[in-house]
Amino acid sequence: MSELANTSAKAAAVSLAARLRTAIETLYPGYFAFVMATGIISNALFFEHQRELADVLFFVNLAAYPILWLLTALRVVWARAALWADLTSPKLVFAFFTVVAATDVLGVGVNLRGWTHAATGMWLFALILWVVLIYWSFGVLTFLNTAQGAKVVHGGWLIAIVGTESLVILGAAIAPNLGDQQQSVLVLIHMLWGVGLALYGIFVTLFAYRIFFFDIAPEDMTPLLWVVMGAAAISTNAGSVLILTDTGIAFLDSMRPFIDGVTLIMWAWATWWIPLLLLFGAWKHGVRRTPIVYTPMLWSLVFPLGMYALASLRLSLAADFAPLRAVSGAMVWIALAAWIMTAAGMLLSFRTSAAR
Repeated sequence: MSELANTSAKAAAVSLAARLRTAIETLYPGYFAFVMATGIISNALFFEHQRELADVLFFVNLAAYPILWLLTALRVVWARAALWADLTSPKLVFAFFTVVAATDVLGVGVNLRGWTHAATGMWLFALILWVVLIYWSFGVLTFLNTAQGAKVVHGGWLIAIVGTESLVILGAAIAPNLGDQQQSVLVLIHMLWGVGLALYGIFVTLFAYRIFFFDIAPEDMTPLLWVVMGAAAISTNAGSVLILTDTGIAFLDSMRPFIDGVTLIMWAWATWWIPLLLLFGAWKHGVRRTPIVYTPMLWSLVFPLGMYALASLRLSLAADFAPLRAVSGAMVWIALAAWIMTAAGMLLSFRTSAAR
């Protein structure tokens, strides 16, 4: 009897190890969007004076961030070929920018709680990672994409803009603590804001051309489409942060009217996309009857909702326009509801996978 029990236990252990390896091999490279979504809603709740809820999500992130890094490290060891395939895929390579954005969003939460040195280290790490990824990803796009593969243009490519603009937001937060390097960082984050806008102009043009002038199937309408709105929202957030930052540099101060106007336009553009994205969802799930199932890409839908809430709040402060506070106050609860539903779907998915 004991022999049978031992054999059964060994078989179960082998099966579990095999499933773990499979899960590591197929790990979605954009899973750090979970940290992005959790962190941005936490930060928005913090500014809305909902400190208890903000802290709960913050501590969830403190656990999730290193776990995702551990899974990524295991992927390097156990599934190097699969990781390399993702890094050289024009469709997936931009998903790695979720690591940059997740580090910065969590870094903002860390900085809000007074851990400035840790936040500064996170910003420097994210900046180095961004430099590597920005040239790697465009190298992949240039040398490995094909005329036929060009159709993979989708909202996920705009995660590169999200990663870029996230450096602006955390950089502005940690700049006052950098002493002699403060002015250099302030100049750098203004430059990064401009780079993010330029990339947005390129990608959103290609994206709109793909969506409006080619045949669309339900599988093309993924949650990643919401990154189109999220990238505009984080550009608004970053611009508002620059407006609210006293640089003490005459050249940067002279840019303020330009930043004012572009920031408002980006918020309007993000707002314009929301009804259209809801229409896309209604067409996919209502007209084409595609069932709603959990996918890691759903976190790329939750993040833009939280970012739009925080961007509206920051713009209300930068523009001294109080009505936008109501938009922020409503959207943060919508984002939290979306987070709860997506988290429930994720846990149910994990449970189903474990039961197989």
